[in-house]
Amino acid sequence: MIGRLILENGMVFEGRAFGYTEETVGEVVFNTGMTGYQEVLTDPSYYGQIVTMTYPLIGNYGINLEDLESNTPKVKGFIVRELCDIPSNWRCEMTLDSYLKQNKVIGLEGIDTRALTKILRNHGTMRGIVTNRELSKETAASIIESFSNKEAVNNVTTKEKYELDGKGHHVAIMDFGIKENIIRNFKNRDCKVTVFPASTSCEEVLSVNPDLVFLSNGPGDPEDLEYVIGNVKNIIGKKPIAGICLGHQILALTLGGKTDRLKFGHRGANHPVKDLEENRIFITSQNHGYVVTEMPEDTEVTHVNVNDGTVEGMRNKNLNIFSVQFHPEACPGPKDNDYLFDKFLELI
Repeated sequence: MIGRLILENGMVFEGRAFGYTEETVGEVVFNTGMTGYQEVLTDPSYYGQIVTMTYPLIGNYGINLEDLESNTPKVKGFIVRELCDIPSNWRCEMTLDSYLKQNKVIGLEGIDTRALTKILRNHGTMRGIVTNRELSKETAASIIESFSNKEAVNNVTTKEKYELDGKGHHVAIMDFGIKENIIRNFKNRDCKVTVFPASTSCEEVLSVNPDLVFLSNGPGDPEDLEYVIGNVKNIIGKKPIAGICLGHQILALTLGGKTDRLKFGHRGANHPVKDLEENRIFITSQNHGYVVTEMPEDTEVTHVNVNDGTVEGMRNKNLNIFSVQFHPEACPGPKDNDYLFDKFLELI
């Protein structure tokens, strides 16, 4: 079945639709990872986005149900150069095509993903439609204009508080779209974990008397989360706080810093970051469209992106706060940054 990607600037890419072939609209982004497509599909930080994989062959090891980052795909659509129909891996449980069909996500293959990536790099991230219909420019523009991702966090956060037992430190997690492997990393350190919905009040979070409050990753613009920023403001100074990705940006805004949107974001498993405290460069996994542009008062930069100099980590010693922009929990890797979970717990 013929499928089309229509960008908001009017450009059209034609290929073959696969998966669940119903029309979708979202923000078109690209990921440079060579592996990990099922982790990308199920990462809640991608909610509202149509993800393009720059690696040309996708689906070659199929899908297994152990390595997912959430219970369902969170992407709006998935674009690849070539879809592998016959995967080969001993852990494979189904094909990528079957998985997308089952979870009602449209895919598009056979377009020039290099050309699309160049367009997004040159012009910036754009909204778009993946469809099997022929749409007029006016209809496409109207559909694209109607798209909004402001409720992204509310749509991916847990609906109810839940607990996971452990004999070590008690970590209270504010879930803005948390990846499963973040929880696994705390569990691997024998932490007791209590996970709260994004809208939970500061009083309820503090009522469980945690040793550490952790702010998770998640989708969307941090400036849309005024209610979260208000709650975090009332936790600061009462408990140590750590954060990853969106959690890092929320902390910066809460402390008086500023964030802004990147031209085309950082998404992939190959971004070099310098840890200024360790004086070492690590290869990191990243997935964010926003970044801290102005540092809060009395807060120091701990990590810097080697490619573009953007802030990748910060620490406020007086308030016992430490956060990073990238993903130390990343699966399928790199695994270089696991040590940061120990640093989070050292805040206690």
